[in-house]
Parts: sequence; C-alpha cells; structure tokens
Amino acid sequence: MKTEHVKIIECPRDAMQGIKDFIPTEKKVQYIQSLLRVGFDTIDFGSFVSAKAIPQMQDTAEVLAKLDLSNTQSKLLAIIANTQGAENASLHPEIQYLGFPFSISENFQMRNTHKTIAESLVTLEEILNIADTSNKEVVTYISMGFGNPYGDPWNVEIVGEWTEKLASMGVKILSLSDTIGSSTPDVIDYLFSNLIPKYPNIEFGAHLHTTPDKWFEKVDAAYKAGCRRFDGAIQGFGGCPMAKDDLTGNMPTEKMLSYFTTVKADTNLNPMSFESAYNEALKIFTVYH
Repeated sequence: MKTEHVKIIECPRDAMQGIKDFIPTEKKVQYIQSLLRVGFDTIDFGSFVSAKAIPQMQDTAEVLAKLDLSNTQSKLLAIIANTQGAENASLHPEIQYLGFPFSISENFQMRNTHKTIAESLVTLEEILNIADTSNKEVVTYISMGFGNPYGDPWNVEIVGEWTEKLASMGVKILSLSDTIGSSTPDVIDYLFSNLIPKYPNIEFGAHLHTTPDKWFEKVDAAYKAGCRRFDGAIQGFGGCPMAKDDLTGNMPTEKMLSYFTTVKADTNLNPMSFESAYNEALKIFTVYH
C-alpha cells in the first residue's frame, strides 16, 4: 500500500498573534528556530500587517532577519491583508508564501481587512500579480469557510461558488478555514470530497479550529476526503478571538501527528526535534498569554 505524504503547516503566528503581552523578538526567534528543525513543510511565522491591528507581529521583519535558515527544508509563510503588506513581504527572498485571508463573510472581511468582499477580490488579484513578479506563491484562505457568527449567508454551495471564482483567478493553494470552530465532520467530508476532484490544479488545505474533544473527527473527515495539507499549532495555542467558546483553539499539531502515525501517513517530521519544539512552545505560552 502506497504511503500517503501529508504536509503539516505549523502556525506560530496564529498561536502568538492574539497574546496581549509582547513576546520579545529573541524569544520568537528561539521558538521559530526550534520549529525549523522539525521538518514541517511550512512555518506560518509572521505577518506584514498594521502594527496597530496586530501589535504582536510588528517585529516580523526583525524576526526573519535573525533566523538561521541554512539547515532547514521548511518554507516560510507570512500573512498579509493588503497590497502594501504583499509588497513588504515580497522584498524578503526568504519568504516563499504570502497568505491572504479571504472571508466569504462580509462582516468578517470588513472587521479583518476593512474591505468588502468585492474590494478584497481586487486586492487578491493585485497580490497574485505581486507574488508572480517576486517569485512567491499565494496561499488563499477561505475564512469563515464553515459558517460564521454574524448571520451572513453560508452553505456548502456558497463555498463551492467562491472556490469556482478563486480558481478562475488562478488561485493554486486554497485552505478552507474553520475560523470559529463550527465545522462538522459531514460538512468537512462533503466539501473536500467534492472540491478536490473537481479542481485538480488546486492544492486544498484544512485550517481547522477545534475544541479539545472534536479534533479527531475533524482531521479524520478531512484526511479520508482526500485533504493532504493541514495547518496546526502545538497544543492548539491561539485560535480566533471571534470564537464564542473559550476552548476553541487551533488544531493541536501533536494530536494530528498521532493521527497520521496511526493511519501510517508520512509527515517527514523528526520526533526528537518535535519534542524539543514542543518544550519551547510551553516556555513561551505559559509565560505569555
């Protein structure tokens, strides 16, 4: 039986961005450096957004300058919210991916980027062009992809229509994002099992938020439906402040790894290095929260 390869994207940026106390730059560097030794496909390490909007990430360029990338296979991803962020990130050759959260909830898109969905489509087009000229790839997140708390229209057909639109714009990596932890196994299964065969030129990912008791059924549904790209954060730290349940956090990386070990999927991670990074995470997130 062929071993399936699964890409794990570790998201320290998502884990750290909501923390009020500023984590010193050197601490961030030390933590991300430990993650770079693990073998993750990609590290979502920082963001080029307004320091006023996300103060914790104001030192992303400084963090990047201090990282030793000489012994890692991991690629770096930075989140951006507009063309200025894309231009700033594209100045750094060490960054391979620009991550753009495209919300299909009008309310959330306005809160997140102060733009309507229509305006955000224009922004995405510009970001795709910037990435093209600076030799980078764009990871587009369908944010609020599994529902939203604002009463904005949502169903699987709407997600399908937006996927069609983004595919027509040339989007090559599309991550379905469960911003508030509202995804259920049946919807996860339906979306991935229908979209993955329909768009063979798109690499689909799962950025799932979860409560501690629901992680297994979500990963299981996405994997069995054909998803091979998963975002996570050690111990599930972080998550979306919009989520109404305090227990909702990021998908815990260590739980996903236990699952992929069970189904004998290859993640290309070094267990000893992961344990070391896990311990570094505890040092950061038990002090700063």
